[in-house]
Amino acid sequence: MDLPFRLLVVCAALAAAVVPVRAQSSELLPAVEAVRLAPEDRIVLDGVLSEPIWKRTAPATDFRQQEPGEGAPPTEQTEVHVAFDDGNLYIGAMLHDSDPSGIRGYQRRRDAGLGSDDRFMWILDTFLDGRSAYFFEINPQGLLGDGLMRAASGNTLNKSWDGIWDVQVARHDQGWSAEIRIPFRTLNFDPTLDAWGINFQRTIRRRNEELLWSGWRRNQGLFRPVNAGRLTGLTGLSQGIGLEARPYVSGGAREAGGVVDGTSNIGFDLGYSITPGLRAALTVNTDFAETDVDDRQVNLTRFPLFFPERRQFFLEGSSVYTFAPASGINPFFSRRIGLAAGQAIPITYGARLGGQAGAFDLGFLQVRTGREGAQPSEQFTVGRVRRNVFAQSSIGVIYTRRATERLGEVDLPDRHTLGFDLDLSTARFLGNKNLQFEAFFVGHTVGTRDETTTLGDRSTRGFRLNYPNDIWQAHVSFREFGDAWDPAVGFAPRRGFRRVQPTVSWNPRPLSSRLVRQYEFEAYFEHLADLGGVLETRRASARPLGVRFNSGDRLNVTVANQHELLKQPFQISNDIALAPGGYSFNDVTVDLSSASQRRVSAGLEVQRGEFWSGRRTRLAGDVTLRPRPGLQLSGFVESQDVTLPEGEFSTLLYRLTTNWDLSPWASVTNNLQYDDVSGLMGLNARLRWIVRPGSDFFVVYAHNWSDMEQRLATVSRGITTKINYTHRF
Repeated sequence: MDLPFRLLVVCAALAAAVVPVRAQSSELLPAVEAVRLAPEDRIVLDGVLSEPIWKRTAPATDFRQQEPGEGAPPTEQTEVHVAFDDGNLYIGAMLHDSDPSGIRGYQRRRDAGLGSDDRFMWILDTFLDGRSAYFFEINPQGLLGDGLMRAASGNTLNKSWDGIWDVQVARHDQGWSAEIRIPFRTLNFDPTLDAWGINFQRTIRRRNEELLWSGWRRNQGLFRPVNAGRLTGLTGLSQGIGLEARPYVSGGAREAGGVVDGTSNIGFDLGYSITPGLRAALTVNTDFAETDVDDRQVNLTRFPLFFPERRQFFLEGSSVYTFAPASGINPFFSRRIGLAAGQAIPITYGARLGGQAGAFDLGFLQVRTGREGAQPSEQFTVGRVRRNVFAQSSIGVIYTRRATERLGEVDLPDRHTLGFDLDLSTARFLGNKNLQFEAFFVGHTVGTRDETTTLGDRSTRGFRLNYPNDIWQAHVSFREFGDAWDPAVGFAPRRGFRRVQPTVSWNPRPLSSRLVRQYEFEAYFEHLADLGGVLETRRASARPLGVRFNSGDRLNVTVANQHELLKQPFQISNDIALAPGGYSFNDVTVDLSSASQRRVSAGLEVQRGEFWSGRRTRLAGDVTLRPRPGLQLSGFVESQDVTLPEGEFSTLLYRLTTNWDLSPWASVTNNLQYDDVSGLMGLNARLRWIVRPGSDFFVVYAHNWSDMEQRLATVSRGITTKINYTHRF
């Protein structure tokens, strides 16, 4: 039986498993009815559920534990009420607590991680497709967190999406409560539906207790919309005329090399809901002055590092462009637009279309960048169509185009990329287990006019079979990358190889232990050869001990053996190069981390062993202080000491971050970083004031120093202010 036929058999088996799910997916799911506000009803957002409307709603109450005891009754009761009017969805949550003094709430800054806090989370599957959803979360301090979710063979949550909504919380003798208002203009939805998917999750942090309203089994959860309950009674929803205008003004000054330059910018974003499920946007003279700085990394590998997108225009609606997410393929990487060698290139305009139309997820992006020095003007086009099939599966296509104007001797052809991906998923394998299959193929045209490579050289293909469940997890993947694989709007750290990578893990839970919640044991193997079959990388690792404690603390021990073949010299340090040849080395890693709900939490990772032709000791540690709600100080240090026959060297990286959040609407963040490889120290300080949801004021200060003979000298510094205002019609 050859490989293609085996893949066909797997696809057919998965298809047979998922077909019946659509018919029975809603049979046993809980439901909560949204009650329409009467003309005389008014909801004043103060966090206290005192309005008469809340007494007329039947709340969602039947929460059950997912952790620590699957299906056990909750230690505290939760009630969630839902109401609506023509323009808004309202949620009233009463989170009872018999010990209000034990409620944890440190974070206030928007989208801050809530691993330290009590929290209330919910999702809205506004297309009732069991695949995509809006994600929201709050804590007892009134923090707003949100994101876009896509459940596939690799679940994705894009928390950089900032929806326009509001929340107020109150703390009292009964626990804490919240009133939430989400305008329908913030959401894409199917207007023909009178029911949405909805689910709620509550965390009681001092017990690390996770409570879910629906999908409380450990193989299910909030991030699987197919297991969500139903929100019924939705009729007559309005998005107004669907027009949203967001003008901005920015200005600032920058000093570099003794020269001071002033800048000013005016632009706008314009959005329009073509249908309630499909939204278009136009940005003119785009500015990213408020964007967070990247975290620095020290790279001792032969391949480039991946840095995530942080610019808001590219993040909004970006989940539709995810492509074979579990396989790590990036035919579209938005940081190839408007950035060159880490420097910003001006974006003249950009147009975006995204949303759902029937069974299709759609995404379209058109961006023009301006000329900047030796960088020519370019046009970028990205299109994505994904057809949802069965209950949790999809098949899709992605297309990108990069057109570069001729500048001097540079005359590049238009470069096109076309890819196809298949995602088959079921939550009913062997009755109640998750099983996922992913396959893809991507190819692109030549990058220069005299290139003579074949499509096989310029393409990648592969598949992944995944069994992601609680006690047993396993997957096997195969990928092949051509020698000339280099998508013009994608990310390609390595090419010219075939890779097979199986992993299996066993994560038993002790029947009765006050100390340990779960053990974790894992075996990992990677075999990577060039297209001629010559072994280039082989890595075998085992986790003989992994422990997740009931307190939230964790311990992991990993042992690994690695083989690498160098076909050419590798410049591992400024003055040290490794000769071509084969290298085999072993190492051990111990990773400890304490629970983040403590006022002081810390982590330590120690890696020691052989490294190429010598030895390496790597230490990485972090500590976080939370002296009071809204104030957090974090430090991170990484040092590496490498001893080789060819020479010795060391690296040092540190990062100090402070967050001072006066309220959920105003925050000051500082990020100070230094590494002795570049010899640069950088400070990025940012003030954000959310004047009202959708309208922000930013002040950003950046300062860079160079380490010159153990003395810091200013390389550049600058300050930028920006204000934007959102108005909806």
